[in-house]
Amino acid sequence: MNDIKLLAGNSNRTLTESIAAYLGIPLTKCQVRRFADMEVFVEIQENVRGRDTFIIQSTSFPANDHLMELLIMTDALRRASARRITAVVPYFGYARQDRKPAPRAPISAKLVANLITRAGVDRVLTVDLHAGQIQGFFDIPTDNLFSAPVMVRDIKERLDLNNVMVISPDVGGVVRARALAKRIDAPLAIVDKRRERAGESEVMNVIGDVSGKSCILVDDIVDSGGTLCNAAEALLARGAKDVRAYITHGVLSGGAVARISASKLKELVVTDSIQPTEAVRVANNIRVVSIAPLLGEAIGRTAKEESVSSLFD
Repeated sequence: MNDIKLLAGNSNRTLTESIAAYLGIPLTKCQVRRFADMEVFVEIQENVRGRDTFIIQSTSFPANDHLMELLIMTDALRRASARRITAVVPYFGYARQDRKPAPRAPISAKLVANLITRAGVDRVLTVDLHAGQIQGFFDIPTDNLFSAPVMVRDIKERLDLNNVMVISPDVGGVVRARALAKRIDAPLAIVDKRRERAGESEVMNVIGDVSGKSCILVDDIVDSGGTLCNAAEALLARGAKDVRAYITHGVLSGGAVARISASKLKELVVTDSIQPTEAVRVANNIRVVSIAPLLGEAIGRTAKEESVSSLFD
């Protein structure tokens, strides 16, 4: 482990410090700051020659600033002769742009993958990609970790599994919800919704009998919160006992926190893949669980050339 160098960008320093504490190693001294015109400046203040280096940086808001920090830190490490550079991107922010939804539209997830690769990253570690095929956008080894073990542990500690039902908030998330339902041996239901325009959703139907059940909505990203709030109302209207949501990435843009706080959701649980804002920390029905041990274990295994996939067996 003495060969590892951990570097923190500005996107989520708290998570990076937790990972360093889990691994029992100090953070590498690194200055990431702005010039007056907001250009990013990076200076690595320790010797990294021949070392196995890990940059922890989510491309969360402001996404473009944090992406540029990641690219410039990579270039700084490459020019400082680091042996291997691994980009640990807990939240890959452009993952929702993974296909062409209309003529003359970009596939921005592929573009960002190209930028990260060409900057000099040797390997990528990320968590719960919005679309699994994004792994194929990178021409370098890419590990897509799953937050499910963290979620399952929390669910088992807090809920009576005999009365739990896992809910996919849309048809596209069935595979993810089914995987978690299998881990806790719970039945599965689906909320069928129709989205009229970006950022808005209308719940149409619930597929499955949820009456009397403690429902757990499972998804990878919560942004505006509209889908979760509508789904919670639909489930309660069909007899659900209560509704919680377990979401990996709490983007929570705009008025999402206020919307969720005023909703019928009993609780929203998100991970710290994105650094929680003050509004999230003080919200009465939003709770944050840490994925630092998961990422720390994956980093340690990567450094020792051990299996990462066995974490999820």
